[in-house]
Amino acid sequence: MMNDHNDVSSDEQSLYGLLPTFMGVPPVRNIEQSDADVVVSGVPFDLATSGRPGARLGPKGIRLASANLAWEEYRWPWQFAVQDELKVADYGDVWFKYGEPAMLVENLTAHAQRLLENDKTMLTFGGDHFITLPVLRAHAEKHGPLSLIHFDAHTDTYSEGGAIDHGTMFHHAMVEGLVNPEYSVQIGIRTSYDAENHKYNVLDAAWVDQHGAEATLERIREIVGDRKTYLTFDIDCLDPAFAPGTGTPVSGGLSTTAALRIVRGMVGIDLVGMDVVEVSPSYDHAEVTALAGATLALEMLYVLAANKRQKQLP
Repeated sequence: MMNDHNDVSSDEQSLYGLLPTFMGVPPVRNIEQSDADVVVSGVPFDLATSGRPGARLGPKGIRLASANLAWEEYRWPWQFAVQDELKVADYGDVWFKYGEPAMLVENLTAHAQRLLENDKTMLTFGGDHFITLPVLRAHAEKHGPLSLIHFDAHTDTYSEGGAIDHGTMFHHAMVEGLVNPEYSVQIGIRTSYDAENHKYNVLDAAWVDQHGAEATLERIREIVGDRKTYLTFDIDCLDPAFAPGTGTPVSGGLSTTAALRIVRGMVGIDLVGMDVVEVSPSYDHAEVTALAGATLALEMLYVLAANKRQKQLP
């Protein structure tokens, strides 16, 4: 599936990014001349983490694990092949000097702006969850305040942390007007937060477990409606039994099956950008977490493809 015209020079490669593309899709650097609908980007950054480091290796882990999925003609239970509906390319990793998080913020924001200016949909692999904030800034710049669908064990709305912190992004996103919390939803939460003053809608892990995927999807649709929506999936939303390879594991989370059913059911929601974050291969076993991340990312692509098919119907 590789092609020859998308050359990536060796001096632009990330220290952690010398690896295959996601699902074997073509590599791309010349965004302006690319006909890709979706561009995959890796952000090997974990300097904002408060738990175990290692998520900088997440993009590599997800790409490598995707080899287990790439041989399928189409992903069950979908009845079409995603590549027949979407052109997907892999940019590789966003470059920055390690140890300089401010450079990461600048470079990632500029990268996201460049992709969106060229009408590409972003599928981004972290890295720790902070990387969503610069990406959201670029999306809000193009689309205005967004709805957020946020899978996580933590709300990441804490105000006491620093500006570059993987537990404060959605506080800053709200304060900066990037997202509208009234029309946003956080799914799988099972750590403490100030529920009385919390602005986002929460479907905690116990609620999802009790009510199931269909009821969860119904509430998601009620909350976000037809608004432009950004989807972010922190892999620690999954129970550590299904995703041990992450920096801040919390018992009592969603199963991989439940998460896939919910993501798969988002056809019709106006998703304008997506990410999968916090995969930390150093703590993984037999690539189970990386495979979950790759599978969730592929499901997101199928949702985009199904949305495109729906728009083409007479």
